Amino acid sequence: MTRTLVRATLAATAGAALLLPASAAQATGWAGHGHDRTVQAQVWVTTPDRAELLHQRAPVTFGTGGSDLATIVVDPDQRFQTMDGFGASITDSSASLLAGLSGSERDKAMRSLFDPKSGIGVSFLRQPVGSSDFTAADEHWTYDDVPAGQTDLPLEHFSIAHDELQILPLLRQAKRLNPRLSVMATPWSPPAWMKTGDSLVGGRLKDDPAIYDAYARYLVKFVQAYTKAGVPIDFLSVQNEPQNRTPDAYPGTDMPVAQEVKVIEALGPMLKRVSPRTKILAYDHNWATHPNDAANTPPGEDPATDYPYQVLDSPAAKWVAGTAYHCYYGDPSAQTALHDAHPTKGIWFTECSGSHGATDTPEQTFRGTLTWHARTITIGTTRNWARSTANWNIALREDGGPHLGGCGTCTGLLTVLADGTTRTDAEYYTIGHLSKFVQPGARRIASTSFGTTGWNGQIMDVAFRNPDGSTALVVHNENDDPRSFAVAVGGRTFEYTLPGGALATFTWPSSRLLQDRTTELDLSGATAIASSNGTDAGLFVDGNPTSDASTRWQSGTGQAPGQYVQVDLGRQRLFRQVAIDSGDSTGDYARGWSVQTSRDGTHWRTAASGAGTGQLTTADVGITLARYVRVTSTATSGSWWSVADLRLYR
Repeated sequence: MTRTLVRATLAATAGAALLLPASAAQATGWAGHGHDRTVQAQVWVTTPDRAELLHQRAPVTFGTGGSDLATIVVDPDQRFQTMDGFGASITDSSASLLAGLSGSERDKAMRSLFDPKSGIGVSFLRQPVGSSDFTAADEHWTYDDVPAGQTDLPLEHFSIAHDELQILPLLRQAKRLNPRLSVMATPWSPPAWMKTGDSLVGGRLKDDPAIYDAYARYLVKFVQAYTKAGVPIDFLSVQNEPQNRTPDAYPGTDMPVAQEVKVIEALGPMLKRVSPRTKILAYDHNWATHPNDAANTPPGEDPATDYPYQVLDSPAAKWVAGTAYHCYYGDPSAQTALHDAHPTKGIWFTECSGSHGATDTPEQTFRGTLTWHARTITIGTTRNWARSTANWNIALREDGGPHLGGCGTCTGLLTVLADGTTRTDAEYYTIGHLSKFVQPGARRIASTSFGTTGWNGQIMDVAFRNPDGSTALVVHNENDDPRSFAVAVGGRTFEYTLPGGALATFTWPSSRLLQDRTTELDLSGATAIASSNGTDAGLFVDGNPTSDASTRWQSGTGQAPGQYVQVDLGRQRLFRQVAIDSGDSTGDYARGWSVQTSRDGTHWRTAASGAGTGQLTTADVGITLARYVRVTSTATSGSWWSVADLRLYR
């Protein structure tokens, strides 16, 4: 196959022999003998037709050189957020179902969920504080319920006895199976006596300093009680979905920004004294304010479409570690927007549920949930700064129950069947492709990705570097048809084909063979221009190679000699490689190309040229000092020319 990669220096470096003892060679994943050393990626695949379910395929070997295919470039030197974990919630409903299994079936189910070796190693749980819509009880409850008309400001009636029956034993078992498990807690409602309307369903906290203090103490008592019961709380939000003003017959609270701020200001100092490990998370609601929530805002009040921004701009922010998000309106890009505005505050993704239609078959539900969650939750949230990815119920019946109000079409990671056994469903795999391979403490690292959460039929991915030095790359084929692509790390490449809709995880160990001596230049602040008839030139220096018309420059007409793209770095900088990435817009690469550089924008020299044969061309230009870089088309083709990303390396 003809290669577009021009990387002689790196190829020579990668080909150098390095002798290791047999045990070290095994540990690092090197294979072969003598000077024929290689490194392999392990492969696990899940397909929408259930033909493969976290199925381990034969490994694939990294080779030297590049590929003509759309290429995922993994760069471990660019690091982003640290990961806390991935999982769901052992709701009251989930607990009742798991507790109702026979001892052997329950242990089997718990191992499949939490054991990192034999199961998927769920590493993050978000637990309701009191009742939610997913309760198996006949009525909703909190930990301090008193008869109507009474109050309990001293919290003398506080008790977690309800949870000791089923929920806490399962949580303790989960922590034994995975000691690295993190636990978040979220209330759906304060006790009714703290609220306007004296009901768990709807209403607000009474605007009274004594009530804010009592509610903060209520949450602290919960944290202390759970810690004493063997389940320390790592994260705590003060209200689930605070803009959901009309919950459907289940606990919920309209908590305006001003009230959330008051609760956090009361809670923060208390938690710091008694449980400094517990981090407070704000908001815990959708990526964008749902129109129904905005429409139900009381007259004259702010609908707070920027709710998390207001909290992080308030005095309460000093007590807040970051913001929690849900999936039910908007898209994950909201997380990046908030991160950019408040880069010192974290992002956690804490709830999303799969669902089924009234006439959907289990096969249709599995396919639809797998493909939507793969691109939107598994990859979309993590590529947008999420430190956690948590779905909703960890286990439900086939009919979506038991529940008391709320969602009647939700699905779980496990489905508990009528015969007393369990079935793993789509969310088990969309979480499992992360939780089994991405360790708590891992860092997300850079990887070029071509799909979008809105579906564009391309390859989408996210990559992580684990604390042990290994790498996990999660890839989703958005297309219904098989798609082929390449993965490049440090001058080594492998090619792969995934079935339509498939989700895959590739892992490989730390290896000197995959170390790259180049470093990508930060092009923040660079400006770009392009020849006429094209789209916005700035799109090829936005650091986003997604194959979407809104993120790539296109010539707008067939390729012809003289078409060009040009970047102004703002000052003279040193580099030695130029990568011209056409993304996954198949066939839109330049059939012929020339790279020119200039220090002043007037005097130019040709640094490299060649014939294009694939989506990614990396040109070695030698050690170059320049302010301007121009890539010019030198051939003719009926295909448009696209540049999704232009990257420079030193």
